Amino acid sequence: MRHRIAQRKLGRPTDHRVSMLRNMCASLIQYEHITTTEAKAKEVRSMVEKLITLAKRRDLHARRLVRARLYDEGAARKLVDIIAPGYASLQTGPGSKGGFTRIYHLGFRKGDAAPLARLELVSYQPPTQVQ
Repeated sequence: MRHRIAQRKLGRPTDHRVSMLRNMCASLIQYEHITTTEAKAKEVRSMVEKLITLAKRRDLHARRLVRARLYDEGAARKLVDIIAPGYASLQTGPGSKGGFTRIYHLGFRKGDAAPLARLELVSYQPPTQVQ
C-alpha cells in the first residue's frame, strides 16, 4: 500500500531526481510538450501545475519563486510573461489550481516496454500585443 507516500522516487537518488524533474519542467515550458514515461509525466505534471498557479500572480515575489524552482531563466521568463497570462482568463480564486496540462498515453517503448506518455500544456490564449 502507498499510504502517505507523497511522490515517486523513479529509481534515482534525490539530487538526481530533483534535477531531472526541474529540467523536464523547463523543457515542458519551453517546448510546450514533452514525451516521457508515464511515471515521470505524472510527477512533472504536479510540479508544472504548481508553478503555473504561482506564476499567475505575476508579482515580483512569484517571479523570484518561479526562477528559484527552474534552472532555465528563459523558461521562467516565458512562464511568467507569456504562459501564465494566457491562463489568467480561466477561473481565478480557490478553485483555479490545476487543469493546465494534459497527458496522452502513447503505448510502450520498444527497448524496455516502459509505458510512454506525451505531456503537454492545455491550449491557452496568449495575450495580444498592443502596438
